[in-house]
Amino acid sequence: MPNYRMTLCYDGTRYNGWQRQGNTRSTIQEKVETALSALLEQPVEVAGSGRTDAGVHARMQTASFRARTDLPPETILAELRRALPRDIGALALAEAPPRFHARLSCMGKTYVYRIWNSETPNVFERRYVLPVPEPLDLAAMRAAARALCGTHDFTSFCTNRRMKKSAVRTLETVAVTRDGDEVCLAFSGDGFLYHMARILAGTLLEVGRGARGADTMAALLDARDRTAAGPTAPAQGLILWETRY
Repeated sequence: MPNYRMTLCYDGTRYNGWQRQGNTRSTIQEKVETALSALLEQPVEVAGSGRTDAGVHARMQTASFRARTDLPPETILAELRRALPRDIGALALAEAPPRFHARLSCMGKTYVYRIWNSETPNVFERRYVLPVPEPLDLAAMRAAARALCGTHDFTSFCTNRRMKKSAVRTLETVAVTRDGDEVCLAFSGDGFLYHMARILAGTLLEVGRGARGADTMAALLDARDRTAAGPTAPAQGLILWETRY
């Protein structure tokens, strides 16, 4: 059966995350599968590169599915764009090698967390940034970010207490940048645990506010205890920025 790869973007504000759920139809996966199944006149199951949380956005979510159809990919893409709601966009669609799988084939991801660091309200971007009016010590945040890079056990940055698989991940880079009143945290790595990017953001924000020392990251990692890390930052500031294959 032919295999397809597609690239999606979405505003996650009104959705309960990526993953299809039994108690709601308001998920990204559900909307995409429903549109493809109707278009291709067969049940279609879509696999994503990962599961974004409720309220989290995506600039580049990669997905894959299998289907038998005589429609060329460009026609499927055009019709899918018409069928999807306006807050989900189909950016690209093409046939893929038989063994390609959006999640299993993924080599790395980048998440970006946006912070509006000003006392002035940002009305028009309020769904996509976390407002933090007090000053942030970016030098301290960068020092903490450097200590988090590398291959570590990130159990302290995961809220899934029942996870039986390894929590070892590699954070290739953690960038802390400012552009005017906006501070961006960019996390690039080979994979992310449940809520990991948001807990990393929450912890770096504690450092920036002076509530936690930049030199405590090694001890935090060694603790392997969720209660040792900072809070889980709100979902609206997080964007799945890039997936790499």
